[in-house]
Amino acid sequence: MNRAERCAWLGLAHTRGLGGQSYRALLAAFGGPEQIYAASGSALKPYLSQPVIQRLSAGVDDAAIKPALRWLDAPGNHLVTLADSDYPSRLLEIPDPPPLLYLKGRRELLGAPMLAIVGSRNATPQGASNAEAFASALSQAGLSIVSGLALGIDAAAHRGGLAGAAGSLAVVGTGLDIVYPARNKALAHQLAEGGALLSEFSIGTPSIAANFPRRNRIISGLSLGCLVVEAALQSGSLITARLAAEQGREVFAIPGSIHSPVARGCHALIKQGAKLVESAQDVLDELHWQVTIPSLAPGATGDDPLLSALGFEPVSLDVLAERCGLTPDRLSAMLLERELQGYVATLPGGFYQRIV
Repeated sequence: MNRAERCAWLGLAHTRGLGGQSYRALLAAFGGPEQIYAASGSALKPYLSQPVIQRLSAGVDDAAIKPALRWLDAPGNHLVTLADSDYPSRLLEIPDPPPLLYLKGRRELLGAPMLAIVGSRNATPQGASNAEAFASALSQAGLSIVSGLALGIDAAAHRGGLAGAAGSLAVVGTGLDIVYPARNKALAHQLAEGGALLSEFSIGTPSIAANFPRRNRIISGLSLGCLVVEAALQSGSLITARLAAEQGREVFAIPGSIHSPVARGCHALIKQGAKLVESAQDVLDELHWQVTIPSLAPGATGDDPLLSALGFEPVSLDVLAERCGLTPDRLSAMLLERELQGYVATLPGGFYQRIV
């Protein structure tokens, strides 16, 4: 794409009053942005209001697109349009594919088979561990992991995806010159180096609440299926799952405790027909993926009586001491050892939970 073509694509995207639907209709009618700018007002009239036609007749707003052009000059930054051969083919199947996308990182990931993993921002230690483990195994099996760079489950899924062979891609709700939430800045840099970040929003677009549900259709649209790890009943993750179902994607959910608020969304999805999964292999089987994940060899945790007594539900020190027949002091020391090994998490209120 030469500079004039790039400017025309960006110019249309920055034209006030020109939405995605009208943008796509113009492309279908005229063939490309430069042809749209060259069209007469009478030719544009069936598609646009008079104020928008007047804005187009003034040509590309150079000041509006200057930040994007500057951003695109940096290594690893890309503009992907509907005219590009590597525009994600699965996005073309959804009702409203973005006319253009901003991408930072590995452009080749756009053509990779992907699986969405989403869930609660307020993830439990077990939920975050599950998300990372599933993502790592599925990435190793050849599925790039796509999520939304939020705290909690999203972040864990990205970490797991980057640990596997197929990497991870984050679809964000801001411009790609902004990292939101700021706490995921280091993770965003890791994704830019070893995976990718993707946005339909112009450079400079800040964090706006309405943009995050909107980007969810891209997360699901890119993917073969959507796995929900933890979600409350009002979680935004359920929006992604609903969009995935509407787009004809598989929907998966990991069950949890009947007492956990972040399990209720998953249970609701399962009642509605989502596939209940207990392992990454369950996901691969449903997708008819021709890769088998090796079973984990029995390790030390399988023979640990303390972990067996702890189980996978949060439990207080007193209850666990009664189960194990140990004094609280001795048990506290043993729990600290398991926590340092990464097998146990301490929860608010003096509870403990096994995470491996």
